[in-house]
Amino acid sequence: MSSDTERVVTGVTARTSERGAATRVALLAAAREVFVTSGFAEAGVTEIVSRAEASVGSLYHHFSGKADLYLTLFDEFQERQAQRTRQAVHTARAAGETDPMRLFVAGARAYLEGCLAEREISALFLRGDGPPGFEVVMRDRLRQWAKRNAALFEGDEGPLVVVLTGALAAAVSEVALSEDENASRALVDGVLAIIGQIRRP
Repeated sequence: MSSDTERVVTGVTARTSERGAATRVALLAAAREVFVTSGFAEAGVTEIVSRAEASVGSLYHHFSGKADLYLTLFDEFQERQAQRTRQAVHTARAAGETDPMRLFVAGARAYLEGCLAEREISALFLRGDGPPGFEVVMRDRLRQWAKRNAALFEGDEGPLVVVLTGALAAAVSEVALSEDENASRALVDGVLAIIGQIRRP
């Protein structure tokens, strides 16, 4: 193959790849809108592809179906949340903070504020209207979250981490599902103030 032909093929491949990526983003954005508005069970693939200005074939090219769209949205939200908490803990450490409880509170605040910033998508995953088996995915993520929290503490902090993670999970649910943003913000401050007063055994 000549160098000119290689450049043409590479250019076509790059444009095709860009179009594919744009279609995937459009499908996820449309799925988010439909899931938030209608819930997972009532959401239709036809409505999703129509909103995305895509085809059913393109949806199945990028995703295995409606459940895959939902789980991808969940994974992407969790990754944004993990990035927020990592950044908050990193910033606290860079400022000289070494107390594990204060580092936990910094990460917890970032997570809860992320739920407030993305309330619609956060609430979507907590309403109980997900694909079959989603509750198992949620439980697994909670265990992973507890392990990450445990890494902030030295020694055997099992019971403490379970209590802190459980309290934070309950706060996440209240913050995401509440329709009163001011009350949610007050709840975030109140929960974190109480957690900050807990003394390690």
